[in-house]
Amino acid sequence: MAKLDIVNLDGQKVGDIDLDDSVFGVEVKEHLLWEVVKQQMASRRAGTHSTLRRDEVSGGGKKPFRQKGTGNARQGSSRAPNHVGGGKVFTPKPRDYSYNVPKKVRQAALRSALSLRVKENRLVVVNDLTLKDPKTKRAVSVLQALKAPNALIVDAATNVSFGRATRNLPKTKFLAAEGLNVYDILKYPSLILTPATVQGIVARLGQAASTGGAK
Repeated sequence: MAKLDIVNLDGQKVGDIDLDDSVFGVEVKEHLLWEVVKQQMASRRAGTHSTLRRDEVSGGGKKPFRQKGTGNARQGSSRAPNHVGGGKVFTPKPRDYSYNVPKKVRQAALRSALSLRVKENRLVVVNDLTLKDPKTKRAVSVLQALKAPNALIVDAATNVSFGRATRNLPKTKFLAAEGLNVYDILKYPSLILTPATVQGIVARLGQAASTGGAK
């Protein structure tokens, strides 16, 4: 198992932690990262685009001109697609772009993303992320001390102090441990966890969990 330093909010080492190789030391499979990120982005699409078809455009009940004698091609409606202001052909309509990938693929991609941050030395483990004074200025100083100004911070949802302190930082995101996902890990250059969060991730994605030994 790889060892990683545990630091405090001032960036000083206060201990170390063993990282489970089955979660934080696997081979990085870029095709899995691509597939899961694509699925996440597709699920976020609103799919509300809509333009009018010929039968949805108002007007056009009367022929624009008589059938014969004008020298022009016959026309049945001024709302046909070949007329200005007419309906559109093969127009987009509201639809759901979301789709699912197998659970094992999502888990394998998450392991790859976590392992990538470890190999890049972009994973920071902090002993406690609770702030007595949940101010943006304090959060900025903490992130600078951790050398991770642009980071994804993952902790328990009950840690509202750090969430409040970072919500105004455009290049930083606080995320509850239950919502950890591949897209957000890859979007932010650094990943900040707590020892409790690491244990929760291992329980969720570790070898024992995948074989049914942990729930």
